[in-house]
Formats: sequence, C-alpha cells, structure tokens
Amino acid sequence: MYTAPASLCALLFLLLPALVIALPVKPSNNWVVSHAKPVARRGLSVPLQRREVDRRNAETLLAGSIGVGDVGDTFYTVAIKIGNTTTAVNLDTGSSDLWIMSDGCQTPVCKRSTATPFPAESMHLTGATVNLTYGDSLTGTHASGPIVMDEVTLAGLAMQMQPLAAVSNTDNTAVLNGGAGIIGLGFPSQSNIQSAVVSEKFGRSVTANEFVSHISSLGPLVSRMAAASIIQQPLFTVTLQRDTIDVSGNGQLTIGELPDGVDNSSLTWVPVRLYSTTDGGLQAPTYAAGETYPLRWEVAIGNVYLDGKPLANSTIEPNGIATSFVDALIDTGNSLIRGPSDIVNNILSSVSPAYASNAKSKPTLSCNSSHSLAFEIGGQLFSVDPRDFLSQNSAGNATDCVVSSVAPTDPPGFGSLFSWSLGDPFLKSNLVAFYYGNLTHPWEDPPRIGFLSMVPSNASALLGDAVTAAMENGGKFEGDPR
Repeated sequence: MYTAPASLCALLFLLLPALVIALPVKPSNNWVVSHAKPVARRGLSVPLQRREVDRRNAETLLAGSIGVGDVGDTFYTVAIKIGNTTTAVNLDTGSSDLWIMSDGCQTPVCKRSTATPFPAESMHLTGATVNLTYGDSLTGTHASGPIVMDEVTLAGLAMQMQPLAAVSNTDNTAVLNGGAGIIGLGFPSQSNIQSAVVSEKFGRSVTANEFVSHISSLGPLVSRMAAASIIQQPLFTVTLQRDTIDVSGNGQLTIGELPDGVDNSSLTWVPVRLYSTTDGGLQAPTYAAGETYPLRWEVAIGNVYLDGKPLANSTIEPNGIATSFVDALIDTGNSLIRGPSDIVNNILSSVSPAYASNAKSKPTLSCNSSHSLAFEIGGQLFSVDPRDFLSQNSAGNATDCVVSSVAPTDPPGFGSLFSWSLGDPFLKSNLVAFYYGNLTHPWEDPPRIGFLSMVPSNASALLGDAVTAAMENGGKFEGDPR
C-alpha cells in the first residue's frame, strides 16, 4: 500500500501537530542520535519461506534465516526484532515508514490481532508523534501514535536508535493475519516519521539541508542502511511466492546485493521517476540546489497488453495536474493490480461474459481461462502469470473462477503521479530489484528499478494442470486451507 498524498505535507518541513495520545513516560528532548551499529559491509540473501502466518512462532522465524509468511497471496510479512520484542510486519515498497502496534492500541483491528505488540514500558520516546495515512480514496486507512527509538534487527542487520512509530490508533489491516504493522521500504522523502523526528530534534520546522543530512541517522530502516553504507550495494530485491491456485515459486528478499544466479545484465533497468517540488517532491538542500529527488518506487510504462493486444489508453484526466506520461508504482503492500477505471472495465469486460453484460456482476470466468496481462517497461513486456490473474470464486468449485486481481484506483494527482499500482500479482510473476542509488545526491547515482520475468513459457499449461488437479480433489486447489 502507498502512503496517501495528504501525508506529504509533512515533507514541507512543517512541525507536525501534536496528537492527543497517552504517553507512558515523560518525553525527553535529550535523546542522542546514533548511527548504525558497526558491521561489515555485506549483502544478505534471505529465503522467503512459505508458512502459515496465523500459526507462526515469531521467535522461530528470526532464528537462523528470516522468513516471510504468506496468507492467501494477500499479506507478505517479515519477522523483525524491535528492542526485545520479536514480531512480524508487512513488507511494503509503497510506503517508507516503520510502525508497529503498541499494547495500548484498543481499536477493533488491534483487539482482533494475534501478533505480538510493542510494550509501552519499552518505549524510548522522542516526543514526536505521527499520523500516517495509506491507500487511495477507496481504500484509505490510518495509523497514529508516538515516535520511539530502539534497536531494530532485520535479516541479521541491526540498526541502533532507529525511529519508528508505536501505533496506538489504527484501522489498518496490517495488524491482522499475524502482522503487527508495516515496514516501509520506500524513499526518505516520503517518510513522515523522519520529517517529524528531525523537527522534534531541532524544536522547529527544519530546512531541507537538515532533513537530507539526517537520512543516514534518522531515515527509514533500509534506506538508512544504504545511506550509511552498511550494506554492500544500495539495493534490495524481492520475489514473492505463490500460495494459491498452484503453490510454486521461491520467494526471496535480498538486501545489499542481487540474488545468486541473477546478473545485472539479465535485468531490464529503468529510472525511477523524480519528483519536482511542484509535483509534491522534496525540496533540494542548498548544497545540492540542482537536485531532484525520488518520492516513490515509480517508473514510466508504455502500452498495457491483454492477451497480446494493446489496450486503448485511458481517457480519464489527471486530478489537478498535467502529465505527458503514464507511470506505475511497484508496491508489495498492494495485493492487487490497480489502474484507471476505464482500462480496468475494459479488461474485465473482455475476459468475463458476466461482467460484460452487467458491470455490477462479479467478473467470473472459467478457471481454465488463461489470460495474459502485460506491461511494457523499458521496451520489454512483463506479464502477470495466468495463475495470478484469477482466483477461486467459491470453496469447492474449481470450475468457476473470478478476476479478483484487477481493480480501479484514483487518477494521478499532486504527490502521486502514477496511473497504475502493480502489486503482489505482478511481484509473484517478476523478480524486481530496487536500487536506491545516492540518496543525498541522486544525480551522482540515480535510483532505478530492475525487472526480470519469472513467468514460465508453459504457464497456461500449468494453470490447466492445477485446475484438473483441483477437480480431482473435490474442487479444492493446492494451498487452500479450507
């Protein structure tokens, strides 16, 4: 999921208004910023192990290698240790901030959560608070609470005095299905927590110079590792496993280097969109006055193809801005492919006779229907595997499926120039490398994203085999816990 544009006002370096929150101890302005614990520069390749998230033992996940749990190909969580608390958080390239549910959260979703919360007595308060908003106008959620500092360990890499939010009020479903919050892997310029904690440090609205110069000490976790040269290369790579329809794929999170067997030349690299201040981007510091900074993991795309044929371009106008391009956000926190409503309707009408005759109907289709949805990126086509395009419509029925992976989203606007959000169905089908580059001087080493298709040439046949096997198993697909 991505942080909503409304949150970007924090990046104008205005002190965030205080939230009315019961703080367990008196906040102090005497906290000291510490850089990362000294470790050898390295890269980590971590298997994303397939496991039932709601049955996880978080302590076991952290031992040896870190694993990512997967619930119905919808939630991808990673074990994390914050101070003495080990729990799980949702992996999210669409946002930048790290937050975890505190034991003081009593909202309905927090009461339903089975994850380990962050204990109030362990909080090292900064005195700053934050209110994070996520999603679009159809799916918006929030998470708010005090900003604390603690040692955070992810995949064996520990960062001391890492800022994060101990959320005491949220309606975000990241605290369900075994998760306790979100780890944002986006850019510092999108970080509301960094903006708030730097403002608290100086006791006033801060300048661009002060914000940018604190990326390596107060920035988001993984981008801070990159800026502080803790990892070998300023990048991470994600592939996601498939746990429905046809259990397959080897999910992996690699930090600081490309995965074994993946060469730089095998990826299609494209530049990340840079945001000017008029687009809602970060103001450049005086010592790098000509710089333009990235805001999101967002890239330009060309045509969109359905079953090998290009779809008509969207005629929906952007919201209050003028753009001459079409962009896509690459977002692990989004369980769907989201795009312009007119193109989405075109896709659903083309593959589902029921939807074509009545747009209020479910976009049902035969489970044996193999369709390819592909996006032109860097002159190459990167498709969604047919097994990730549809899902089972009802338990015990392997005949009728539904296109539940494609949905509409808001048009481009200030702070969100993208028309498409390519979520988990895309990331189950493609290996994606996220390269931060130089976070303080992006002109010297620009950010970019590399793509490698993981869709096998016989994907349609594999879908057919999965459907046949499900029919022989009483309509139950592999990986279905019901």
